[in-house]
Amino acid sequence: MDTHDVSTPDTDAPVTRAPGTDASAVGTPSRRSVVAATGASALAAGLATGLASAAPATALSPGTAPAVAPADVPPGIDRKALTTVARAIAVYDEHDKPLVPTYLKIIKDGLPARPGKPTKRVLVVGAGPAGLLAADLLNRAGHDVVVIEANDNRVGGRIKTFRKGGHEKGEQPFADPQQYAEAGAMRLPDSHPLLMALLRKHGLPLQEFYLVDVEVGDPSKRANRTWIHVNGVHMRRADYEKSPAKINGTFGVTGANRTRTAAAILADALEPAFRLIRGKEGTALVKGWVEVLEKWGNWSMYRYLTEVAGLDTRTIDLIGTIQNLTSRLHLSFLHSFFSSALIDPKTKFWEIRGGTALFADALYKPVAGKVKLDRRAVRVERSGSKVRVHTVSEKCQTGQGGATEVFEGDEAIITVPFSGLRHVPFDPPLSYGKRRAITELHYDAATKILLEFSRRWWEFTEADWKTALNSIEDRLYDKYKAGAVKDGRYLGAHQSVKDLGVTIPAALKHCFAPFRPAAGSDPEAAHTRGGGSVSDNANRFVYFEHSGGTEVGKGGVILASYSWSDDALKWDAFADDERYLRALAGIQQIYGRRCEVFFTNKCKTQSWMRDHYAYGEASVLFPGQHAELFPDIPTSEGPLHFAGDHTSIKPAWIEGALESAVRTALQAHIR
Repeated sequence: MDTHDVSTPDTDAPVTRAPGTDASAVGTPSRRSVVAATGASALAAGLATGLASAAPATALSPGTAPAVAPADVPPGIDRKALTTVARAIAVYDEHDKPLVPTYLKIIKDGLPARPGKPTKRVLVVGAGPAGLLAADLLNRAGHDVVVIEANDNRVGGRIKTFRKGGHEKGEQPFADPQQYAEAGAMRLPDSHPLLMALLRKHGLPLQEFYLVDVEVGDPSKRANRTWIHVNGVHMRRADYEKSPAKINGTFGVTGANRTRTAAAILADALEPAFRLIRGKEGTALVKGWVEVLEKWGNWSMYRYLTEVAGLDTRTIDLIGTIQNLTSRLHLSFLHSFFSSALIDPKTKFWEIRGGTALFADALYKPVAGKVKLDRRAVRVERSGSKVRVHTVSEKCQTGQGGATEVFEGDEAIITVPFSGLRHVPFDPPLSYGKRRAITELHYDAATKILLEFSRRWWEFTEADWKTALNSIEDRLYDKYKAGAVKDGRYLGAHQSVKDLGVTIPAALKHCFAPFRPAAGSDPEAAHTRGGGSVSDNANRFVYFEHSGGTEVGKGGVILASYSWSDDALKWDAFADDERYLRALAGIQQIYGRRCEVFFTNKCKTQSWMRDHYAYGEASVLFPGQHAELFPDIPTSEGPLHFAGDHTSIKPAWIEGALESAVRTALQAHIR
């Protein structure tokens, strides 16, 4: 997100977008356009009873959604549903006024007073950022809060750092005790106001996350020297920007686009949609988003690029490969467009020095005594005015004994991803619209593979490489340059690996040899800091974290492969140890074989689709699902309120989870 951190098109696209050709496409009727009616009556009524200081009523905080009779279903596109989605995108209330200022005030000062109203017992199901913030707000307001979390040793959801210590008291996962790495959220955009406010409130140490690499020793200067490795061509990003034809031609791109970067082509392609929202606010912005939704809400990104932008398949292949769209071309156009629209190319990204889990630690601290770990919700009941959540412990899930426990409250905030909620029965059943959303909402896969090295070789010059390699064996530098090293004998051979107490077994060196790329001349030293590379091999995207501020030891952990959708699922077929060898070989294809001398074999990997509690990276919707499903997703059903990034238009971003936390805390507080 950013809660686990979804893919976004590269942010080095130009700020100014050249005019494109508007195809004036009209959205086709949704395959199923039944959307349960929504309203803000419950929240509005509460506000009318003297809670004038509370947040305005919002389209995302209605009461129980009434059933829709077949005769009431409008043909084609439901404009009311589109307006609901448009306001969610802008984070506006039903009067088209921004909710963010009110949300920020609540984060700072707490929920509004409720004179004469009794406190409630509120159950919060899930201890991710949404659940923890909602619990804190309600606890500060005097309510009796219980947070029910399935994991037996940690909170944070898809905020997860491989580290030593923290609230989970984890063991050091890497050879260097100073190293840490992100399994989930890693980059935090400063365009997300609630997140930035909480980071400041908790005083967390930030350093810039460089999406584009900078000069080693001078982070104020953009270097742009990371690699593009596609179709057998190996090229620095800076060189590609100067001369795109060398790579574009390998995709068969012709005409004017042959000499334009993939980022520029994509920017032009999105211009017809951007023109409908750029520079607008209030009702005009809502209407602009409605028009975007009406025209292209039922379209895939592939269809948009072909029919609106008029791009041929070879140009789309180029954009998909370089701009990280290939795995999601068949998914909703809106998902990828939102990422482009909600994060300006000038947006600065941050990371938390010490790991994103420090944010989870900070949210957890004020409610730690309220959190019940190792309690997975397996059934939810409503009886009279009470809500009961039945839970089991980890062992109990597999029939090995363990604990069961029932929690009872007046209200419940449920933050479980809908992919997991599919296996949780509700009695009485939820409304049809909610059940349909839980059943059909698409969750995508994402997999990270993280490799540790005893030295940050990606920052090396050729002189640094020569010194390091020749310290292992005389003239070893020349052997690597000549492609004369043809087996795995030098895996982890540098003294710095041994200094960390690591010895690579001979059997591992022998088994790694077949994975190594064919011998040949290694590319020149990367000499980069931060940023990342793109390739068409299985690794796809490579990022260098923790390069924006205080250095962590002498070595580092590379996000050697960050993949989504089908690319991620292909990694998930392998056991963890085999993933590491394959990912290292993929890094060698891009950066050269000599990096193996610093390999510690202390690696970590995270598959969010294989995670028992996430069941996927985030909700990444199919064409049409925003209008068809979204209006029902955040809708309250009596005392049940639904939060989490999937209930916002920012799935996979922490900001979406925080928006939902304030919304649902307010709902439970004033209902």
